[in-house]
Amino acid sequence: MENDKPILVLGIETTCDETAAAVVERQGDGSGRILSNVVHSQTEEHVRFGGVVPEIAARAHVDLLDTIVGRAMKDAGTGFAQLSAVAAAAGPGLIGGVIVGLTTAKAIAMVHDTPLTPRLSCALAFPYCLFLASGGHTQIVAVIGVGNYVRLGTTVDDAMGEAFDKVAKMLGLPYPGGPEVERAASGGDPARFAFPRPMLGRADANFSLSGLKTAVRYEASRLAPLQARDVSDLCAGFQAAVLESTADRLSVGLKLFHEQFGAPRALVAAGGVAANQAIRGALQDVAAKAETTLIIPPPALCTDNGAMIAWAGAERLTLGLVDAMDAPPRARWLLDANATAPAGFANTRAGF
Repeated sequence: MENDKPILVLGIETTCDETAAAVVERQGDGSGRILSNVVHSQTEEHVRFGGVVPEIAARAHVDLLDTIVGRAMKDAGTGFAQLSAVAAAAGPGLIGGVIVGLTTAKAIAMVHDTPLTPRLSCALAFPYCLFLASGGHTQIVAVIGVGNYVRLGTTVDDAMGEAFDKVAKMLGLPYPGGPEVERAASGGDPARFAFPRPMLGRADANFSLSGLKTAVRYEASRLAPLQARDVSDLCAGFQAAVLESTADRLSVGLKLFHEQFGAPRALVAAGGVAANQAIRGALQDVAAKAETTLIIPPPALCTDNGAMIAWAGAERLTLGLVDAMDAPPRARWLLDANATAPAGFANTRAGF
């Protein structure tokens, strides 16, 4: 496909508990704009369970997706005939939801004779260092090009977003827990508890959060029944430990990046955890010390959404990368196919 022509891509995201669709336009010079970005959160459907129930999420995607896609197309002021491609998140994710989104994208592509681009990537200048932190992932990745990734570090146990959610649950805070822990931490004393800083000073760039989570549980049990001040201080101490550990791990990751690939064009943060303002501040300090630029999407684009899928599809389509109708849904999909999990690795979130 010629690079000097603008392209229009519909993106569909259904990998977890957000049903989302968006339309983006990519210009020939690589610039672009979001024409629509519709996201329906299923939080209310899952809140009483304290987490995402895969079967409920998949049924909700089935009920909602056609309407969400219709709204995205209407908001963008375009029709299916004008689309250059349809992009879908084919994985990783909760397999029921992934199947719903990918099947819908295939149907649209088939009916309108439009290319299908279901693989994720990023549209920034290469190479750059990516910090991916969400409910299912905590990774430091060297992004060399579209579809070309090298994992520099990962979690050996819990993902960062998962740890925030589990701490919130053990302290009696509502689901989703990440924002609740951040709010509680803002009024707490981070120095009250001597929580560990996992993996601090190690030569590798891996993360570990289960020990920190256990330390929070121990203090919470010791103090039970918890008062409001206890909860705030526990959250503040937990978050402070996460920030210090993250800064240390990222500093090592950036050093490894520099040794292998030269200076990164930027440090990019992605995933729902990147919406945490305290973590954003810590990342800014890390980037400044590494003398590189920090790039973080607006909070609305940090969590699951269709715009990121559509833009990834636009990038791949520009390179002529399209997929056949037999492209499979995947519950697991490694960014770096050559990477092996570190000793003791066990990602406990279903579907990731």
